[in-house]
Amino acid sequence: MTGALHARVDAFLAAHHVMTLATVGEHGPWAAAVFYAPQRSASCWDLFFLSAPRTRHAADLARDPRVAITIQRDYDDWPEITGVQAEGRVERLDGDARDHARALYAQRFPLVARAPARIAEALARVHWYRVVPARMFLIDNRLGFGHRDEVDLG
Repeated sequence: MTGALHARVDAFLAAHHVMTLATVGEHGPWAAAVFYAPQRSASCWDLFFLSAPRTRHAADLARDPRVAITIQRDYDDWPEITGVQAEGRVERLDGDARDHARALYAQRFPLVARAPARIAEALARVHWYRVVPARMFLIDNRLGFGHRDEVDLG
């Protein structure tokens, strides 16, 4: 089951592009939608994203790196709902790790590599992050209402 479940997670993460990132900080809980680029190594998925340092979620992450995420499309038919839920930690990336995240992101979102001047200027000011999940679940109501498989992260 683990190999098949991992393949389903790979396919799901490849087919979606936006995750909701939940943080908590000085002003309480917060959620923000961010584009992500996934990368799997062994049985763990890193989810890379960028954010302006002035955002509320970036300020929250500077205080507390613990996060929860969800990834799903906007469904109107409950029996069709599929999604990922995870909890883990976020690391701010610098140096080679930041360059790796940017290259991975540019593969997924070509606009990053060929950004017009206005977007390139904004990209020069962002911070790059990696979500490292500690627990992950794949929700699939097609297998039964409320069906949820915990993904073995090794």
